[in-house]
Amino acid sequence: MNPPTERRVYLSGEMVPESSARISIFDSAILLGDCITESIRTFRHQPFRLDDHLTRLYKSLKVCRIDPGLSPAELREVTLRLLETNRALLGPEDDYWIVHNISRGLTKPGPNPAQRNPATVMIFNSPMDLRGWARYYAHGCHAVTSFSRAIPAQSLDARIKNRSRLFYTMADQEARLVDPDAQVVILDIHGNVSENKGGNLFVVSDGKLRTPSVDNCLAGISRDTVIGLARSLNLSLSECALQPYDLSTADEVFFTSTPYCIMPATRFNGLTVGDGQVGPVTRRLLAAWSDHVGLDIVAQAENQLKTP
Repeated sequence: MNPPTERRVYLSGEMVPESSARISIFDSAILLGDCITESIRTFRHQPFRLDDHLTRLYKSLKVCRIDPGLSPAELREVTLRLLETNRALLGPEDDYWIVHNISRGLTKPGPNPAQRNPATVMIFNSPMDLRGWARYYAHGCHAVTSFSRAIPAQSLDARIKNRSRLFYTMADQEARLVDPDAQVVILDIHGNVSENKGGNLFVVSDGKLRTPSVDNCLAGISRDTVIGLARSLNLSLSECALQPYDLSTADEVFFTSTPYCIMPATRFNGLTVGDGQVGPVTRRLLAAWSDHVGLDIVAQAENQLKTP
């Protein structure tokens, strides 16, 4: 059998070529932004913490009352089958995003819009492009607070990972008014640090690692990975309220997220973090994560910059 020449997408029961994947303009994902999501990455072509991501996905689906029409085991099997189908189109040193988007399905206007339509289940693989983050491993990024605040948990629990990204996009754009290359730090309505557009935050002060509790931020899988690595390294760690003061006076600050894993920040709102260099605790955690997955995370990103 000839190898595929185009990646496939799983779309509600079918494997279709990426260029042919279509959903209706009347889908709830389009009309309402009513869509639950998960983003996973591979290391050496193997999905990282797939079962943990799927567990979080099904929790979000339950709270939002969306029936995907597939059991967790069935969705796992489909996810791995799609990855295997697309693996031939991935370079030996590259990795994939594995993205799940599940909407409520077709929605009709009217006094009773609730329909018993099947959910729309979308899964795709996309090459992991790390070039935009590569320089931050060595030099750190500039973390900047937005003036928009995080949606309160009383309105929408941050643990529900959803595809309604307008709020996060606006906050990100606000930070970039200060610095076009800024990485946003979103505060909650009480002025506490919440999260980034697509990740969580940690600070290191006096050798102690601290991160916001999940009362006001996504319970990130990458966040949880860092917590586990910190414990294995016998680092002092606490989950607590953090305010901008704590980032301004920290010795180290870093973000965590699926693609880059750990991204150091060496400036916060124009102020130098610590001595302005990527700190030793951040470097230890990055090295520990690389050892854990058997791949040099920093080198992979830097090597992509060298590839034409």
